Amino acid sequence: MAYWIKITYDRENYAIDLDRVGAFSVSSNHKITFWLPDSGVEICMLPQNNPESYQKVFNYLEQVNHKTTVNAEWIKFHYDRQEYSIDLHRIAAFSQDPNTGKISFWLPDSRTKMILHPQSNSAAHTQVREYIESIERKSNNYFN
Repeated sequence: MAYWIKITYDRENYAIDLDRVGAFSVSSNHKITFWLPDSGVEICMLPQNNPESYQKVFNYLEQVNHKTTVNAEWIKFHYDRQEYSIDLHRIAAFSQDPNTGKISFWLPDSRTKMILHPQSNSAAHTQVREYIESIERKSNNYFN
């Protein structure tokens, strides 16, 4: 499935399949950030700079938050003063500290590392841990 939009950003026109974007962040000033698939190019949008393009991405975010399908499992949580929406199916690797329980991963198509602590971000930590456990059950041969 594809969700193509056309936006103007940084004096260029882009056609973007938002279904291929794996992570979005929204800051307190309503800035939406996402990374173009397969490139790592960061797109940052403010509502006042380009309201039409911003609204297209915002509407998409409203649709996908907490959405689980065969190809996507979106979670939404606060981290480092921003609200993140992440498709866990697009995360390529997770690590967990055996002493503290912290779970780490990198956002898709980005160099941004997320570290979820069981106490400071318990809801997101639980969701990610449960996701990891579900993929372990489905792919038992990978984790032996």
